[in-house]
Amino acid sequence: MVARYFVSPHGGRRAYPNITSALAAAAGRGRAALVEIAPGRYEGALTVQGEVQLAAIGGPGSVVVSRPRGAVLNAFGAVRVHGLVLIGRDADVVGCHAGTLTLEHSEIRAHNGASVHARPNTSVTLRDSVILHGRTVFAGSGGLVERCRFVDAADNAVAVIEGAHVSVRDSWIGGSRIHGVRVSDARAQVTGCELTGTGKAAIVADTRAEITVSDCAINSVHAEAIMFIEQSRGSVDGMRVTDAQHGIAVASGADPVVRGCTFTECRDTGINVQSSGRGRFEGCEVSNAGNVAVFATNGGAPEVHGCRISGGNVGIAVTDAARGRFTRVDIEDLTGVALRVGDEARAVFEQVRVERCPSHLETRGNAGTVADISNTVFRDFDMSAVEVLGQSRVTLKGVAAERGKLAFGVGEEAQLFVHDCDVTAVSSCGAFGFGKARLVARNLTVTGSEGFGLCGTDSARLEVVNSKFVDCATAGACFHDTSGGRLVDCSVSGTRGVAIQKNGRVDLISLRTSLPVVKLTAKPVERPSTIVNNYVGPVFNAEVHGAQLAWNNNNVIQQQTNEDGSSA
Repeated sequence: MVARYFVSPHGGRRAYPNITSALAAAAGRGRAALVEIAPGRYEGALTVQGEVQLAAIGGPGSVVVSRPRGAVLNAFGAVRVHGLVLIGRDADVVGCHAGTLTLEHSEIRAHNGASVHARPNTSVTLRDSVILHGRTVFAGSGGLVERCRFVDAADNAVAVIEGAHVSVRDSWIGGSRIHGVRVSDARAQVTGCELTGTGKAAIVADTRAEITVSDCAINSVHAEAIMFIEQSRGSVDGMRVTDAQHGIAVASGADPVVRGCTFTECRDTGINVQSSGRGRFEGCEVSNAGNVAVFATNGGAPEVHGCRISGGNVGIAVTDAARGRFTRVDIEDLTGVALRVGDEARAVFEQVRVERCPSHLETRGNAGTVADISNTVFRDFDMSAVEVLGQSRVTLKGVAAERGKLAFGVGEEAQLFVHDCDVTAVSSCGAFGFGKARLVARNLTVTGSEGFGLCGTDSARLEVVNSKFVDCATAGACFHDTSGGRLVDCSVSGTRGVAIQKNGRVDLISLRTSLPVVKLTAKPVERPSTIVNNYVGPVFNAEVHGAQLAWNNNNVIQQQTNEDGSSA
């Protein structure tokens, strides 16, 4: 049977004048106790032992217990607190040292200390409560947080550390100077929560932590919405992020699974994977990212499947020895490039659709920069569908490029391999090689180019087999400068332009066409007049005409004269 104790600062029949005296009486009897507290303000430290419930009979907030310095409530046993306001300074306001502690409809205010501290091998439940300023720490303990508000924590609002296991549900966390929820070498589930205004990552998992996040909303945070680092693991489902520096960041060996999340108006990146971070991202959406929607760098290695990217600057960027696989990704309406691979990075793109971007694929870097693109559509590109530069290598298989300026371009010392690809309705060229680049194409079809189907300039090498160039306005193929190569089993058809403009450096093998093949003639080079400035004296090894000479002069004024010496 529960023993009842009544506390009132105004006295009364069988009333205890303070909470401390009632707790002492309950401890002496050694039975389960209910301490009912009348409204008022009480001072002092409360040490609660055994099976005890403290309840404010005037309703939540009617009882205030405070202390100028030190802890306010220390629990040892099976303790429940209902409706109290606990205020402390320079210490843990509430500490659970042994057993279990439940706080319901309560308020804990901490100044320069922790609000609640659950110590190892204890269990603390917070329900329908408000925690102000101080952090809530679960260290090697169990915990449950339901429908609580964490306001303006000077540190982390909720810290789950040292092997603790905690669930945080349907709660609001705002204004934390560091993190909203930090999980370090521990496990946590965060469900149905809203986090806002945190100084650093709203949710962070570090030091091999395991965290599950579902149906949470994160907005207006100064850094990452959620961050996985230091080999942490876990899953994120249905999270909605608005106005974060980075929607999600993964680094240093972390490997989460992220599904069905939206990242809107992130100031830098939506998905950021770096420093040997990994991760699988499924069915996510990134819109209006300030810099890059999906960014893999410094050895990061994400897998992205079934995602959508719209608005913003760059769609997917893989750089600095990162790698990634991207499947069934839709990208549209960017102001910059849709897909970027550079600096020894490797990327695989499969079943990608890109529409209405200035450039759709851009690679640049040394020979370790590699991109493979298959079963992909590039549509409505202002400049180029594919641009391959530096010494990078790109392979296209089953790629369609529709409506733009230049479909496939390779330059400098890069290499582009094209298999079973189609180009339609470009204004400049279907496939273009320049510099010392190499273009190898098989089963390429270019239809309706307003310029060239295929073009080589500088010293580019073009090797094209079993390809078709249909209705190209200027020429099916053109070879300028010292570019060269081979066209084997190719056809040029249509009613416009010529079949081939050649420079004598291309082999035409089994060419099928009814259009003329013409040889380009080199334009005469206009050379300037000969001017020799020699401060010692001219030495001519051949006949010179029309020369103007000056020596032993620091300044020379050139003036043309007639044969009689008069000004011309």
